[in-house]
Amino acid sequence: MNGAGRADIADIQADVVVVGAGMVGGALAVALAGAGIRVALIDRADPRALTSEGRDGRASAIALGSQRALSGIGVWDHVGAAEPILDIRVTDADAPGFLHYDHRELGENGDAAPGFGHIVENTILRRAIWARARDLPALGVFAPAELAALERGRDAVTARLADGRQIVAALAVSAEGRDARLRREAGIAVTEWTYPQTGIVCTVGHERPHGGLAHEHFLASGPFASLPMTGNRSSIVWTERTALAPAALALDDDAFSAELQRRFGDWLGRVRVEGGRWSYPLGLMHAERYIDHRLALVGDAAHLIHPIAGQGLNLGLRDVAALAETIVDARRLGIDIGLSATLERYQRWRRVDNLTLIAVTDGLNRLFSTDFAPIALARRIGMAAVENMPGLKRLFMRHAMGTVGELPRLVAGQML
Repeated sequence: MNGAGRADIADIQADVVVVGAGMVGGALAVALAGAGIRVALIDRADPRALTSEGRDGRASAIALGSQRALSGIGVWDHVGAAEPILDIRVTDADAPGFLHYDHRELGENGDAAPGFGHIVENTILRRAIWARARDLPALGVFAPAELAALERGRDAVTARLADGRQIVAALAVSAEGRDARLRREAGIAVTEWTYPQTGIVCTVGHERPHGGLAHEHFLASGPFASLPMTGNRSSIVWTERTALAPAALALDDDAFSAELQRRFGDWLGRVRVEGGRWSYPLGLMHAERYIDHRLALVGDAAHLIHPIAGQGLNLGLRDVAALAETIVDARRLGIDIGLSATLERYQRWRRVDNLTLIAVTDGLNRLFSTDFAPIALARRIGMAAVENMPGLKRLFMRHAMGTVGELPRLVAGQML
């Protein structure tokens, strides 16, 4: 199925309509189409027109489980430039101790574990998704295209595009992000709030190699994270109080780099910002349900978390793996993939994982974003206790790798 050059056809048949062609929506479309499910992917922007000028400045931590899922759908082979995360270090302000996660502690039979995952620039991951999409005849891309309306009938959904084309399918999926239109139209309520924090994102070069170390340094304003990128580079996620962020962003390159150096310390030698800087408001959101009549939500359309642990995209990719498995299994059994009874399996599967990460990231942000002495003392004692409890520490490390819980086949390294 090919969405290009089809303006003369009134009704286009598909199995699933995915609205939103970001990394999560694109990955879902590729996963389903690779399993023979006919997919129509709709987006206002053309996801295939990616240039360096289109960079948003962000890089993502792709946990080991998510990497397995991307490999299983044929995307990882197209990534190329990715830096492995071999160690994670957590430090608290000026406290002398720290929490250290070493991938070698998770090895089996004397072999070292492959690492916690990789850091990949978002632009590179998007390009990898579309490199894979070109090979899938079951995937039709309708972009740029405006969705005029989505009608969800008893037996099918009809996506009406502004240019007059109509796509008929059994199921619609919203991968539209936090302000998902289809979620609102379905009357699905959300719990949400905005943190008094802004995320400042940039890339820095540094004199010394990072050795695959990701460093999360907690300050009163919020976490300051450096994530290892290819070469002597790191991606920075600097959480700052919203009231102070504009002044930080207005600094010239020398002054901005000096502020980064002050937070970094000297373990990587001299650091300097490379390229642009971007800022994003930080918030939390969770939909009261992930499904409605012939509709499913994935990624930020269903949940949004603080970037404190770098798990936002990983949650979305686990949504992709679980929903793809639910749809593919139902199709193999001859069951209507759009029935609520079919989609309930996906909702039950994902709610526990998502709610757990929402609670953990929100709690950690509140716990560490204060310099109140009794709380600071308690959290430092807690960090020291985890560092000295190997069993608990290994469990936390496996959570960071995304390999804990009831795993979808793709996340477990199996095929759909």
